[in-house]
Amino acid sequence: MSSSALPERAARAALTAHFSPAQLTADLARLSATEVWEQHVRRDPSGRLARYRAEEQLASAQLACRFVIPSDPQWPTALADLGRACPPGLWARGHEQLPELASSPVAVAGNCKATAQAAARAGAFATACAESGHTVTATLAAGIDSIAHRAAARAGRPTLAVLPCGLDRAHPHTHDELLNAIPARGGAVISLYRPGTAPSGRTLNASAALVAALARAVVLVEALDHTAATRTAEAAIALHRPVFAAPANGSLRSSGNTRLLAEGRAVPCPDLSRLKRALALL
Repeated sequence: MSSSALPERAARAALTAHFSPAQLTADLARLSATEVWEQHVRRDPSGRLARYRAEEQLASAQLACRFVIPSDPQWPTALADLGRACPPGLWARGHEQLPELASSPVAVAGNCKATAQAAARAGAFATACAESGHTVTATLAAGIDSIAHRAAARAGRPTLAVLPCGLDRAHPHTHDELLNAIPARGGAVISLYRPGTAPSGRTLNASAALVAALARAVVLVEALDHTAATRTAEAAIALHRPVFAAPANGSLRSSGNTRLLAEGRAVPCPDLSRLKRALALL
């Protein structure tokens, strides 16, 4: 490797900016990130990669957040369970707290437009998770997810948030205050995507899988089927994480809960006492 070779961190940041984890896994298993980047530069007929100023781009992005890589002590080791989908790095705000936060996360997920009953249940469930020593983990979405963050904060516990966009913005944008409050209270906010990246269907799906991989379990409070919340639950099931789902009680807004419970893929969690017993076993 020449003295002018790209440092590992800058190479990984450059790779994540241009390629999906699945496109990189095989090469990163046998080569350094620097070598993989140089290989892609040589194979790019457009010259676009050769013109990319990786170190400058990394330095600029790290004014807003830190790019954490697997050799860092802050790296969440549970992400290895993603296999070929394991990212080469993560963008983080509050990265110093990641080792403690990632030691026992429990994801809380559900509808953006939650019913009043589900909203109350989300607050109670998140409080129970926090008070039992688990890190409440969720997106910043309206409804169940943001309710969970705020409930844990009221219980005096930091939380871990996952965003489907760059950490220079909240998603939704109305939650900028929550985005800033989480690391200020000792929590962390992480993303697969560099600052400036807008959310999309692709980033939402990848972020759902990231939440599932980080969590030791998922609490599905109330979820319509085929939504980000049920995608998180199904990703967790695929990774052999337990999913605790509140029964629908006839509500059409819990069609995701209903299906997963009917298929025997989720554990019924009808009330707070049942959840507390389940959390004690994690």
